Amino acid sequence: MLSVIVPIFNEEENVPELHAELRGALEELGRPYEIIYVDDGSTDDSFARLKTVAQDPGVMVVQLRRNFGQTAALAAGADASSGEVLIFMDGDLQNDPADIPRLLQVMEEGDYDVVSGWRKHRQDAAIKRRLPSRIANWLISRVSGVRLNDYGCTLKAYRREVMQNLRLYGEMHRFIPAYAAWAGARIAELPVNHRARRFGQSKYGINRTIKVLLDLLTLKFLSSYSTKPIYLFGGLGALCFLSGGLSFLLVVYMKLFEDLNMNRNPVLLMCVFMFLAGLLFITQGLLAELVTRTYFESQDKPIYVVRAVLGLRLPRPSRARRLIGARVAPASRIRASSSSAPTPRARRVRQSETSPPAPTAPSLATAGPVGGRESGG
Repeated sequence: MLSVIVPIFNEEENVPELHAELRGALEELGRPYEIIYVDDGSTDDSFARLKTVAQDPGVMVVQLRRNFGQTAALAAGADASSGEVLIFMDGDLQNDPADIPRLLQVMEEGDYDVVSGWRKHRQDAAIKRRLPSRIANWLISRVSGVRLNDYGCTLKAYRREVMQNLRLYGEMHRFIPAYAAWAGARIAELPVNHRARRFGQSKYGINRTIKVLLDLLTLKFLSSYSTKPIYLFGGLGALCFLSGGLSFLLVVYMKLFEDLNMNRNPVLLMCVFMFLAGLLFITQGLLAELVTRTYFESQDKPIYVVRAVLGLRLPRPSRARRLIGARVAPASRIRASSSSAPTPRARRVRQSETSPPAPTAPSLATAGPVGGRESGG
């Protein structure tokens, strides 16, 4: 099953033509598919157009209550999908549906987990759109270590197992390839066709570049310190303590050799400030360690990602259940239930079940509701 997820926000003119192109491209594949349109709080007639195309088989329309943003719309579509492969694409007709078969071909031939589109010949404004995009792509590649030419291209193909453990926030949808690569996914990039916008207005601006830069800080923190935040805050604290120690030595030197009183030396204030900052950083790191352990342990969330498990002969059955999600009964429990002799208590229970009960006289003390406590008269 193939799932194509398209977020829609004020694209009333593009919906009919986009749907016709999508149906034509997917029918040629000869495989089951579904198209999921997510109306991200449109204020025009986009939802009315979507209700019309929703009558076609294999089409689902998800309407959000307000505009939550492209990342939330893609996450909603992914949650509603059921395909083994997910295709993300924009709803402005700039992504070409004819590129979907090429993405799938590259994914299947190379056994890739993610195939990212590259708008090599982008049809957008040079200064307003392409220049900020190139800068952002260079920064993301440098910070994440995953070299892609076009992180901002929505047209991408993902295997479902890549998306299952991802939670998207802010503008983080563009960083999915980086998250997938850190989890061991194999990524390929494919040049795709990019067309000029014919209807409507672009929803992107220079303000999105600022959001991307802020999300990039989050990306770096999560990639490097999500399981060991004390390394970051402890390192900053150590630098502050080192600066404070050097400042104190400078104060002592100025007191002994330049006869400058400590209480009139501003370097002493810097020394105290750096020591306090170091203490705060280390305390922050310890608190972050507690939060990290609470996050992972409360959800029984592993700090690793398993690609495959071969065989079931693992040393710990509980670890096998965690890895493969199977209901594996511990061997010790099976042996105990099959080969152990019955205990004296078990023999007494069996004898009481086979022997007829002794006649007893009715008593008010034992009469009452089933399972109730004894009550006196």
